[in-house]
Amino acid sequence: MTRIPRTLIMALAASTVMLAGAPASAQVATVYRCPGPPVLYTDAISAEEARQRGCRTIEGAPITVIQGNRPRASAAGPARAGASTANPAANPAASAADTRIDPAAQRLRDADARRILEAELRREQDKLALLRREFNDGEPERRGDERNFQNYLDRVAQMKASINRSEADMAALKRELGKLPP
Repeated sequence: MTRIPRTLIMALAASTVMLAGAPASAQVATVYRCPGPPVLYTDAISAEEARQRGCRTIEGAPITVIQGNRPRASAAGPARAGASTANPAANPAASAADTRIDPAAQRLRDADARRILEAELRREQDKLALLRREFNDGEPERRGDERNFQNYLDRVAQMKASINRSEADMAALKRELGKLPP
């Protein structure tokens, strides 16, 4: 992402004021477009430096300035003693220590996750038992609103799909429980 000098933004604001009818005495710096990755738009260089770098002046072309995202502040904050927030790669021990979780806290999280997954598994087992009971080995009882046989067949197909979905959900829950430590 190309950084845009503050003076360029000020120059653009000044040129906007001039176009809006401000007095012609306002002085606007020349804006240059310099080649190369990344392309640089600047007014902070002299004409001689622009010529040496192969920059072109921009005249009469509209310039759109898009403000980039600002980096997020770290959760620990810059005020922490001994922490290098400028370059975390320079201090790998500090960045690894920031991401470590207390083993006791991790055990509590794992226990909570296991409890939640086991409760979901029990609910899914109850739901599957109810669906299978209602499905009655592929021959559920017909309802009064199913005078058309196709409606009955559609309901049977939906029940079978629900049973398959429930079985797949139970298998996924069992896989997740298997990933957790005992």
